[in-house]
Amino acid sequence: MKVIKCPDKKNCKKCDLKEKELDEVIAVLRAGELVIFPTDTLYGVGGDPFNENSIKKVFIAKNRPFDMPLSIAVSNEKMMESVAVLNDPARKLIRAFLPGPLTIMLAKKATIPDMLTAGSNQIGIRIPDHPLAIRLIDRFGPITATSANLHSHPDPVEASMAQKDLKGHAQICIDCGKTKFTAPSTIVDVSDGPVEIIRKGVISQEQIDNALRQ
Repeated sequence: MKVIKCPDKKNCKKCDLKEKELDEVIAVLRAGELVIFPTDTLYGVGGDPFNENSIKKVFIAKNRPFDMPLSIAVSNEKMMESVAVLNDPARKLIRAFLPGPLTIMLAKKATIPDMLTAGSNQIGIRIPDHPLAIRLIDRFGPITATSANLHSHPDPVEASMAQKDLKGHAQICIDCGKTKFTAPSTIVDVSDGPVEIIRKGVISQEQIDNALRQ
């Protein structure tokens, strides 16, 4: 696994990764291979969510059961709308929290392979608040964003944790230092019926409720 270290790992407000290094990461993804990349919450394992071979590699790398869906990351609301159906609650949460530590469960569009969502018609999507992640996704497009660790292992808040767990599976790891948060994103289902928090994370139930009342 090749490790690319960001020039400034302490003040990551703007991505300073060299263009040729980003080109290398993009080439790996386009070849159907995996990369480890930072988000604001945890390190994620990135693959092409439209390539079933890449999706399979994510499941195998994490030793994750194939009946547990994978989430994806996008860089803006327009990209989110290209792969999922946005409703009024979703737009309120997007305005309030994204980019940020929130994953929104939405009805997926037909372009998303069933393998990614374990046969479900829903997909979890987030916009990470991290300049490297946004720059990468702007260039490549939607990317898988499940945590870069073996299934049930500790959350990877540092690149070294992800490297250890996914050694032999990811081709490149981008090391941007410790993540901003040391907890996963909150997952909230707004796809149909009452809004429901699926996983507790950085954003609280109270914050979600307040945003939906706006």
